[in-house]
Amino acid sequence: TDTASESSYSLGRIKKSPSSLTNLSSSSGMASLSSVSGSLMSIYSADFGNVDVKGNIQFAIDYVEQLNELHIFICQCKDLAVADVKRQRSDPYVKTYLLPEKYKLGKRKTSVKKKTFNPVYNEILRYKIEKGLLKDQSLNISVWHNDTFGRNSFLGEVELDLGTWDWNDKANKQINWFPLKPRVEITFRRDLQGLSRCFVLFFTGKKTLSSGEVHIWVKECHDLPLLRGNRLNSFIKCTVLPDTSRKSRQKTRTVTKTTNPVFNHTMVYDGFRPEDLKEACIELTVWDHNKLANHFLGGLRIGLGTGKSYGTTVDWMDSTSDETALWEKMMTSPNTWVEDTLPLRML
Repeated sequence: TDTASESSYSLGRIKKSPSSLTNLSSSSGMASLSSVSGSLMSIYSADFGNVDVKGNIQFAIDYVEQLNELHIFICQCKDLAVADVKRQRSDPYVKTYLLPEKYKLGKRKTSVKKKTFNPVYNEILRYKIEKGLLKDQSLNISVWHNDTFGRNSFLGEVELDLGTWDWNDKANKQINWFPLKPRVEITFRRDLQGLSRCFVLFFTGKKTLSSGEVHIWVKECHDLPLLRGNRLNSFIKCTVLPDTSRKSRQKTRTVTKTTNPVFNHTMVYDGFRPEDLKEACIELTVWDHNKLANHFLGGLRIGLGTGKSYGTTVDWMDSTSDETALWEKMMTSPNTWVEDTLPLRML
């Protein structure tokens, strides 16, 4: 069943170190330790913040009436940032999306140019789309370093509002240089009523006098965004940071064909000492399941939001005031369920 039944087992004692939670045990009646596949909007497959963006990109766009196609001519880039500092190199490629429904028509990519900060492409990327639909679209062009191990680094982007674009202006059909810009925080174009109507954390010291368990009861989500057509097959993944190993990851079953999924799923993490609660953070992420790639919908980070864990500065300890309030309430209410409804956000 999908009710709140759970079990727990110990994988080892917690050690006093910046990665103290790497030995936390985890289990759930419906839990799976499989990782999320695919790279679209995956927070695990791309590095958005470690490279200082610089340089320019040269391109032109045009709509070809005879073909009903949007053509993006990617000419070249210059003075790109160094992505691989150790080897002092970048292997750049260019990727495009039509927003806001970036997954509806998919991405287009150029070839990868090795060992250069001034790549020349001279390639045309095409989208089959009616011209009238472009008035509601933005064109996102981004530059990336291609990493051998799959963790690609963001090198900058340009975004054009096609709703205000004058397709009859000959100057707009010419090849122009555009400065690359850093990625700003992405926000959904609709309000997300969050995870969940009754999201619950539970802490008890029943195992031993020195450690206990954190129970996370994920009940439901409301008003999740549709990324493709009218279908949404969602699931939730949980990780206890700073532990990012596979044994820290649990997930719910996938609930199909609804923007208001009900999960009623409990996840259990064993081996918590009271002092560890000040250093840890529960990261919950919501995904749309797809055969080719799972699409990120939003998430929560529930902790104290101090910016530090075991004395080390970390970017994931960034809980909002509402997320922090729920965590503090849980810490001061052992052996008691506490609950709240929280808005999803981009992480």
